[in-house]
Amino acid sequence: MEIILKKDVENLGLEFDTVNVKPGYARNFLIPQGFALLATPKNKAALEATLEARKEEEAKLIAAANAVVEQLKKTSITIPAKVGSGDKLFGSINNADLAAALEKAGVSVDKKYIKIPGSTIKRTGKFSALVRLHRNVEYNYEFDIVSDAPVEAAPAAKKEEAKSEEA
Repeated sequence: MEIILKKDVENLGLEFDTVNVKPGYARNFLIPQGFALLATPKNKAALEATLEARKEEEAKLIAAANAVVEQLKKTSITIPAKVGSGDKLFGSINNADLAAALEKAGVSVDKKYIKIPGSTIKRTGKFSALVRLHRNVEYNYEFDIVSDAPVEAAPAAKKEEAKSEEA
């Protein structure tokens, strides 16, 4: 079912985007909550008129989004995380963690604009996330996840080491 978004919806799209969703999601959630309306020819024409009237404001929004993209290009992020054996993380890294790391680096990007493929990262390494600041401005941001400190041996192994030292 094709709908027009009236508000930004996380993991779906930005205001004034036309997207396809399952009919139940549109009928039971998006439309009753006031997040969307059906993409009928009449509503599409109204959307075009609205976008035409907002051209100046849209130009300002695109310029602001491009400024943030320029900041992102200059910023390199390395996220430290607790790591177990085989480069597996204890827990995971998601878009909120990346948004917090960017905030510390001085770039303000809301987590709803960041999409990580698979939604979470559970290993160390180099990764990329799509930062969509405007319907016309997207940037593929690359960042690293590294181990903050090596994890020590398990408590049972510590006890065995202590016993062998005593003997």
